[in-house]
Amino acid sequence: MVAETPAIETRQLTKVYPGFWKSQQVAALTNLNLTVRRGEIFGLLGPNGSGKTTTIKILLGLINPTAGEALVMGQPGGDQDTRRRIGYLPEESYLYRFLNARQTLDFYARLFNMNRTQRRQAVDYYLDFVGLDPQVRSRRIGTYSKGQTRRVALAQALLNNPDLVIMDEPTSGLDPVGMLEIKNMILRLKQAGKTVLLSSHQLADVEDVCDRLVILYRGKVELEGALSDLLEVKDVFQLEGRNIDAALQERLLTLAREAGAIELKTGRPRVRLEDLFKRLVESKRRGEAAATGR
Repeated sequence: MVAETPAIETRQLTKVYPGFWKSQQVAALTNLNLTVRRGEIFGLLGPNGSGKTTTIKILLGLINPTAGEALVMGQPGGDQDTRRRIGYLPEESYLYRFLNARQTLDFYARLFNMNRTQRRQAVDYYLDFVGLDPQVRSRRIGTYSKGQTRRVALAQALLNNPDLVIMDEPTSGLDPVGMLEIKNMILRLKQAGKTVLLSSHQLADVEDVCDRLVILYRGKVELEGALSDLLEVKDVFQLEGRNIDAALQERLLTLAREAGAIELKTGRPRVRLEDLFKRLVESKRRGEAAATGR
């Protein structure tokens, strides 16, 4: 059985930005080897200057590598036919301020040679998919909030129904509820069989959606693997339960100490502030919807 071609594969990928003097050259990537499987959500992480943006630009064919190769769907990065199968959400949303959401998506749909019926269906579907309020869809984008603009940019990235979606800081400018909605969209893309390459400084976003990840530092791989394996603390056992009275707690601690367990900690679990905020806002929205009958 022939193995399926990875969605993304880099082999000894190297990019050196030249300077006026040789000593001023900057190695953005050094012998980068990555494999992103089809149908997975893969996190591309690292501090500023680690080579994330350079990697994305090479995959998109916007710049050429100094050495090595980058393959997308088995073809060199920048291949014209392969580009049609890619959706890209850049870190900044570059959209025409004097067009509204529908006009913006209709413009990009024309670039994919969609006829009028196809354009109308695609525009409506993806504006619904990203959750843009119908009341603002006919307003000029220049009047939008950053979060609303971000949703239109995401809809534009998905307009061609791509096999691979590359997202750079997808939740930028969104409130916690908006972030949750975008993360749910990313998971829906995976359910639809799409591959997602996600670059983000919002580590909570990555933790919630990614299957595997890589952490770059100065253009080199420092850590790579499945998220579940990387985050699991191997030598710690955790027990949680309800209705455990003080006497039972003490018995459990005594048994653990007698068995040689060390560094025992007790206490009550805490929810993340992000979760508390989202639950509160969602509860209020449900109450408002119930009150208005929507």
